[in-house]
Amino acid sequence: MAELINGKVVSRHLRELIASDVLKFKEEYGITPGLAVILVGDDPASTVYVKNKHKACLEVGINSIEIHLPATVAEDVLISKIEELNTDAGVNGILVQLPLPKHICEERVINSIIPEKDVDAFHPINVGKLMLGKPDFIPCTPAGIMELLNYYSVEISGKECVVIGRSNIVGKPIAQLLLSKNGTVTVCHSRTKNLTESAKRADILVVAIGKPDFVNGDMIKPGAVVIDVGINRKEDGKLTGDVDFESVTEKAAYVTPVPGGVGPMTITMLLKNTLIAAKKQISKYFF
Repeated sequence: MAELINGKVVSRHLRELIASDVLKFKEEYGITPGLAVILVGDDPASTVYVKNKHKACLEVGINSIEIHLPATVAEDVLISKIEELNTDAGVNGILVQLPLPKHICEERVINSIIPEKDVDAFHPINVGKLMLGKPDFIPCTPAGIMELLNYYSVEISGKECVVIGRSNIVGKPIAQLLLSKNGTVTVCHSRTKNLTESAKRADILVVAIGKPDFVNGDMIKPGAVVIDVGINRKEDGKLTGDVDFESVTEKAAYVTPVPGGVGPMTITMLLKNTLIAAKKQISKYFF
């Protein structure tokens, strides 16, 4: 029976460390790190995410700035607001909650955030730095996965690592992070042939495709570490991941539950990135 990788426990541990570091930062510089979150429209899921981010900021002592714009806001008005925040010394990190309304170009919006304040790490410069192995910020969900593996002392070097999913938000960056730790990485996707055979080779399997219960126990190697990034809602309202939890726990050594696995880590890593941004920005003035 697999041991659960408890994201709530790890997240709580990291937030205590972040809160301590934020306090030290305030004492040393007399400045409170600030995170600005822009919400466009009233999407229910996005609204919940923004509230959770606000609550998490307060928990660790980061100043939370919420900006709510109507769903009809013009793209240029949104970008003007971002440019205003780019020059605001009280704002160290900027996050625009995705998805955006269809009339707004997400790429243009993301690119308008200066890389130094791009705590989501979606800007092309930050993506490039990650590819070079010299990131200023790591995308929050992949960063959270790496923290989970570290907390549970999962060895990556020399291991077969398989990522199912090639999104810019999770699949591609987690593949790069595993590679940077000397894992041998295979990325699978919708066009992959013999996907089951690839998955069965994995010592570490990361699943991020948005298909409920897609990976089952017949697709994994005994003793594998299985990281389930998916979060899907069934017809009965219950949440499930991309992994069939019951069958996988019979064969895996470690597995993340849904909810309570990767999910709690994402906002925690956003807090960490905001503090990193504040430290980097303050160093320009003091050093």
